[in-house]
Amino acid sequence: MNTRMMDGVLFANMIRGGAATLSANKQIVNDLNVFPIPDGDTGDNMSMTIDSGVAALHTNRNDSLAETASSAAKGMLLGARGNSGVILSRIFAGISRGLEGVDKADVTVIGKAFESGVNEAYSAVSTPVEGTILTVYKDAVNYAGSKISPESTLESYFDSFIKELKRSLERTPLLLDVLKKAGVVDSGGAGFIYIAEGMKMALNGKEFSALTSEQSSSRKIDLSAFDENSILEFGYCTEFLLRLQTSKTDVENFDTEAFKEYLNSVGDSVVCFKDGTIVKVHVHTKKPGDILNYCQQYGEFLTTKIENMTLQHNETHSQAHFEPQVKKPRKPYGIVSVASGKGIKDVFTSLGCDVVVDGGQCMNPSAEDLISAFRKVNAEKIFVYPNNSNIILTAQQAALLYKEAQIYIIPSKTIGEGYASISMLDTQGKTAEEVIEEQKEVISGVITGIVSRSVRDTRQCGIQIHKDEYIGFVGDDILNCSQDKNTALLTLAEKLDAVNYDIILVVCGEGVSVEESEEVYDKLTKANKRTEVIMIDGQQPVYDYILILE
Repeated sequence: MNTRMMDGVLFANMIRGGAATLSANKQIVNDLNVFPIPDGDTGDNMSMTIDSGVAALHTNRNDSLAETASSAAKGMLLGARGNSGVILSRIFAGISRGLEGVDKADVTVIGKAFESGVNEAYSAVSTPVEGTILTVYKDAVNYAGSKISPESTLESYFDSFIKELKRSLERTPLLLDVLKKAGVVDSGGAGFIYIAEGMKMALNGKEFSALTSEQSSSRKIDLSAFDENSILEFGYCTEFLLRLQTSKTDVENFDTEAFKEYLNSVGDSVVCFKDGTIVKVHVHTKKPGDILNYCQQYGEFLTTKIENMTLQHNETHSQAHFEPQVKKPRKPYGIVSVASGKGIKDVFTSLGCDVVVDGGQCMNPSAEDLISAFRKVNAEKIFVYPNNSNIILTAQQAALLYKEAQIYIIPSKTIGEGYASISMLDTQGKTAEEVIEEQKEVISGVITGIVSRSVRDTRQCGIQIHKDEYIGFVGDDILNCSQDKNTALLTLAEKLDAVNYDIILVVCGEGVSVEESEEVYDKLTKANKRTEVIMIDGQQPVYDYILILE
């Protein structure tokens, strides 16, 4: 094929192709994690991000390339997860910006739009690191752009683009020492290659389903959870897209706030916003029919979804409450943190967190997840604790998108830093800037060590590690390894001079038995007689122990 022009229909299929190909290979990308522990989630993060772009295309009824690119970019923006996902979303946001006002584009315009993706992605990262997806994408754009000639087609452009993506990926260990030591290439760059290959397959004529990988996966519903004797307790989760109709209402001056007031009067957990002539609604109610009848006076439905929340509650426990929305005076400060494991989340709640977002290693929350948490906090200023270096960029993106409160990101990179800083949080009589500086100072005095099982043989930091051994590490530095998780923890504590700290806090993972935690407590107490030892049943995945020294 010799395709000279790209329109919205073709670009939409190319994005679907990229999403499908990445989804099929995301575990390969996950396995490229630098550390030899089961925390590789780059493939999942990138896949969920681009899937959000695919989902956004479902509401796009315009064949314009500019409109299609904009819809996909907006979807990825809200669905972005982890650093790799955020960067991916910014690449497509830049491409969209480069295609503004364009219905169809030739290879020269596409090349310029891809260059815009480079600029947007680099500007989204405060300290760009070469040897990552940024470099891989930039190199490919520059190389493919240099090959454009009057005879070029979209196929020839993507051939050059993918060729240089692969060559640049192979060079990443030369640019980033941590990759070289681990013997892997950059996972984000690898993920983007799968996206590009899927886009090229679509360009060559292959049709891809409009369903994303997440949407196409079947979900088993236990219908017995609501039988003929059940009482409707939680109501229905009701979602729909309403296209406002000029024959029914003044579309341009449609009163969204009054619309929200109605929804809040008949339901709760309301999320409602207007995008052009479409109103997106999410509401929990016991009478969805009444809401649908009311809303139809303003337009017609594009999509609807109504689910009995008793069944949702039985499957995921995500809808644990059906509480009426009560308007209260906004408090000056609120707190949102990110954590995984029921025990850790309970601890953060007890420390005063208004909302604890489920997330951490292998399960980075999206910008939309964080925005949803912001909406639940009735405060003028909200402090956000990502507690993971891979979530900070997503939190910053969510903060930029949210306009209903002032969002301040506390740069906590570990659960230990989040725990210590929140426990020392004092907002009395202080500006937000003063609070942030105090929190940064607290963070600087905290050491967080991790014990986790190795998933492969490797040699790092001068230590020979075998598969299934337990390693103790701080940040990127592996300090010890052992065949026994408790020995690994005790050795790690010794290497970190735990005896010189006032508090030793040990957070036990879901795989730690009561006997193991009791043994750790006894030995740490005996070895550190002047230090207070505190044990928490965190129930977190991936990390067998989190050691926090204050």
